[in-house]
Amino acid sequence: MTSGEKTSLAFFLDTASGFLSGGYAPKRDYDFSDDPPPAAGFSSLPLAYQVDEEEATGAETLDDIAEAIRRCDACALCRERKLAVPGEGASDPLVMVVGEGPGEAEDKSGRPFVGPAGQYLDRMLGSINLSRDKNCFIANTVKCHPPGNRDPLPEESGACAHFLEAQIRALRPKVIFCVGRIAAQHLLESSEGIGKLRGRFFEMEKFGGIPLLATYHPSALLRDETFKRPVWEDLKLLKARLSL
Repeated sequence: MTSGEKTSLAFFLDTASGFLSGGYAPKRDYDFSDDPPPAAGFSSLPLAYQVDEEEATGAETLDDIAEAIRRCDACALCRERKLAVPGEGASDPLVMVVGEGPGEAEDKSGRPFVGPAGQYLDRMLGSINLSRDKNCFIANTVKCHPPGNRDPLPEESGACAHFLEAQIRALRPKVIFCVGRIAAQHLLESSEGIGKLRGRFFEMEKFGGIPLLATYHPSALLRDETFKRPVWEDLKLLKARLSL
């Protein structure tokens, strides 16, 4: 039941109670030619019907999620991390960028994509008028640094999955932009390589139809410049979808 439905039910029960207890005198007159009156706040309802607002909306704030990430000890990565890396950026982003996991620089700073690959990512985003400071939120599939920069293990990605999903639901970005195979395979629940997953949009029904676009990880471009052309094509697709 939604918060609006709960409020309506509570008002109906309160009205019925007044009527049955000996004649109901309306507390206010409604002009149905005007806009409907605003719904009563939770604090104005009888105590029996009050509902915690977070419970009613099913929402968690980004700060709540970040704090839970910093306390998390659900997998072995917590034992070697210096700092967990929840993510950072705009709270109402056009784009949510998702990578695979923090590297050494991120482990030391607690911030995502701040090493050489992160600097390249900033250049990629800037080429189509995107920025982590203004209209993007940047996060990773796992929130703690995998030793030796290895790929996250399935159990590690699984342990962090609810955090990433909670962030997506809280942010409601216009587009999810996956950089790299790990992030794309995780969110798409696919075993296909990034070469097959990139270059097209996927509608994420799990998140209300948010489109997802994948491309190569910026670290791949640092190793091999031949990836620049396909990444630029993907960025143009993203720009066109956002009408930037």
